[in-house]
Amino acid sequence: MAAAAAEAVSRRLGVVLRELSGAWYGRHMAAAERAIRTRLPLVDLVLEVRDARVPASSAFEPLRRRGPLEPDARRVVVLSKADLADPFETEKWMAYMKKQRKCPCITVNSHNRESIKELLNVVQSRIRAIKHGESNCTGTVLLVGIPNVGKSAIVNAMHQIGRIAAAEKGKLKHAIVSSHPGETRDISGYKVASHPNIYVLDTPGVLSPRFANDDSGPKLALTGAIKESLLDEHDIAQFLLAVVNSREQYRMWGNLNQAGDSSSSGNANTSRSHNRKRQYVSDHTQDFVVKAVREVLFETISSSKDALGKEDEFRRLIECQFVSLQKAFKVSTESSEDMGKLTALKLLNLYRTGRLGHYTLDHVPDVRQEVAA
Repeated sequence: MAAAAAEAVSRRLGVVLRELSGAWYGRHMAAAERAIRTRLPLVDLVLEVRDARVPASSAFEPLRRRGPLEPDARRVVVLSKADLADPFETEKWMAYMKKQRKCPCITVNSHNRESIKELLNVVQSRIRAIKHGESNCTGTVLLVGIPNVGKSAIVNAMHQIGRIAAAEKGKLKHAIVSSHPGETRDISGYKVASHPNIYVLDTPGVLSPRFANDDSGPKLALTGAIKESLLDEHDIAQFLLAVVNSREQYRMWGNLNQAGDSSSSGNANTSRSHNRKRQYVSDHTQDFVVKAVREVLFETISSSKDALGKEDEFRRLIECQFVSLQKAFKVSTESSEDMGKLTALKLLNLYRTGRLGHYTLDHVPDVRQEVAA
């Protein structure tokens, strides 16, 4: 029942996005897409980076319109920001992709050295296979994806590991990493490995002016793929609250005040002999603002659970939550409009950094359906 009310909130944000008529797709994106399409037939391997929270919605649309000379078998799908997604949903997506797709799929956390090493091993293995085992050859890898899926963070992490054994150590450049979409404007090459020599081409993010379906737009707005300057942060935050209110994760926040409680995290240590700092080290509950926000959400959802199936009640719940969250975030300004904006920005930041919880927005489709390729 709550899911239907949440879908209504999603549809309203979707209408706003449709009215923008692809305003995010400017000249630089059109030029970047042309440059990427020109290079696709020339490289040895394509790394398509997707956001693990939206594995279908973040598919790179130009690859769906590939020509006969463009590589498909020589492609690896990389689900980035895996540390921000629901691990159980990510496992389902990996199983689905492995069963349905002809190309390999790997999850990556760009902040985890072992995760990047695993990706680098996959790239080296694929390049060696393509080059028939030659060790003195040069392989080129094209890194593509929509804005803000973590391409530059990945190439920097690969480059940092690869440069240790490189003769050019200390002379290799880095990509610019930003939390804002559209920061990468040019295609740049970075050496990430030797024997064989492997160069990764980091490309600007390209988000098509039209989405594959009506559900994709709101999800991409929430994960930060669309510039916030084009949208009202309050609208996006409403969609986030709709997601939180319609899921069951909030139940884990019911006993945050109890010392020794481990319900807020599947990784929390259940031993009462451990102090609280160790107990919640992976769940951010030592951050008292995060804790206050979770308590507000738990209390408001629990008190309104019976009415969540009614769209009007659902909308009123979200409005009440905004008022309560202003206090939790300690937002204090003279303008009520500024208060709403600051509250929305702080809430969105908690989601985008994984501190509110790990929510995967795309559900694994039925096996009879086709996921975006």
